[in-house]
Amino acid sequence: MNLSINNLTKTYSNGTKAIDNLNLIIDKGMFGLLGPNGAGKSSLMRTIATLQSPDSGSIQFQDINVLKDQMSLRRVLGYLPQSFGVYQKVSAVHLLDYFAILKGISSKKDRALIVQHVLELTNLYDVRKKHVSGYSGGMKQRFGIAQLLLNNPKLIIVDEPTAGLDPEERNRFLNVLREVGNENTVIFSTHIVEDVKELCTDMAIMNGGRILQKTKPSEATNTIKNSIWTTAIDKSDLQSMTDTYQVLSSSYNEDNSLSIRVFSKERPNEQFKNAIPNLEDVYFIALKNY
Repeated sequence: MNLSINNLTKTYSNGTKAIDNLNLIIDKGMFGLLGPNGAGKSSLMRTIATLQSPDSGSIQFQDINVLKDQMSLRRVLGYLPQSFGVYQKVSAVHLLDYFAILKGISSKKDRALIVQHVLELTNLYDVRKKHVSGYSGGMKQRFGIAQLLLNNPKLIIVDEPTAGLDPEERNRFLNVLREVGNENTVIFSTHIVEDVKELCTDMAIMNGGRILQKTKPSEATNTIKNSIWTTAIDKSDLQSMTDTYQVLSSSYNEDNSLSIRVFSKERPNEQFKNAIPNLEDVYFIALKNY
């Protein structure tokens, strides 16, 4: 057991219950926390990272009582928040050296070695002398991974890191995370199902401050095998289909008709064909049954 969260609650002053008696165990490896915007993911990430205190509950990481010994957790924590700011007109190599000093690496030689290592790991070594403020969105996110790796963290938290990245930058970023995810506990918070499918060995679906389902991406679809059905309809019929069946998603065909995916234990009618379930189906079922 690496990270154990028990009966965690957090209600903000405006009455929003962001974390609702949440229980979760996360082992070593890449863990995907999947949920829509407003599900409470960022609140949970900030609480684990000791940036805010919960109203009640406990968090244990290995032998560290996180809520009672925040400094011990911070020594082994790497955190990339949803919004990551950088200093203007400072090169990546100088900024990482500065961050390494803040993280307690006093030896100039040791700092040079670790800075070179994280730049190479994140594929930023060739642009190390460029100002970070001039980096593309994907490069800034990779720089965010570089800075969190400076203290050789055992627990890594990344919050919505691929939002807004183009496909090429997203792939580069995910490849970097794969590199660092083998030997650490990495919590990857996102609303993008494809990210979890490509990256994570374990996952949970969250909404309304609660964990709706904990599973493995490789096993999740087995639970809905032979329960996903698809058919093409006229777009004017979508509302009536939604009223009659549990429609999970819809997409346009070339002839401007709609293909819909429906969750049903039995074939809805002769019009429907059985479809191979995917992780997106699992996600939508969990949210619709919330």
